[in-house]
Amino acid sequence: MRPVSRALPWVLTGGGALGLLAAFVLTVEKIALLKDPSYSPSCSINPILSCGSVMKTPQAEVFGFPNPLLGVAGFAVVLTVGVVLLAGARPPRWFMLGLQLGATFGVVFVHWLIFQSLYRIGALCPYCMVVWTVTIPVFWYTTLHNLTTGVIPVPSSWRRAVEGIARFHSLVLVVWYLLIVALVGVEFWDYWRTLL
Repeated sequence: MRPVSRALPWVLTGGGALGLLAAFVLTVEKIALLKDPSYSPSCSINPILSCGSVMKTPQAEVFGFPNPLLGVAGFAVVLTVGVVLLAGARPPRWFMLGLQLGATFGVVFVHWLIFQSLYRIGALCPYCMVVWTVTIPVFWYTTLHNLTTGVIPVPSSWRRAVEGIARFHSLVLVVWYLLIVALVGVEFWDYWRTLL
């Protein structure tokens, strides 16, 4: 079994559990905010790290209901799939394609939310950042597994490139995270500088 495929069940289980916990806490905080508009969520730490600022925006309810509800449902599925894979199950191709579709939706949505947080809202939600942090490897390892095992067909001319990327799977993930950290650092540098 390839290293990426060995890592996938653990990434899904760990990412699903952390994502589910973060989405659940965000849901509880959102309910408290709906009950009492003056409520200050536990993750509102300062002007930049402020869940309350993010939760009160239209971006927090893109589909007409609080975004964390998507996370509760989605991460419950991810966690379940991870546990099933750890137990040794080998899902059929259609199942893995469904997981790929969900993971792709998740990573695109998360990056849209990152953009909104940085450049439109001007605040960061710590629990949302946990969701960002786990969604990326869930997508990345699902995609690499599906590409290297033939779930997603790869033309023979691309096979070597895919295998090369899979060998450096963790490096790509580190660079991905560093780019996001750099964007956060640059966008809020005026505030971070006051803390130094």
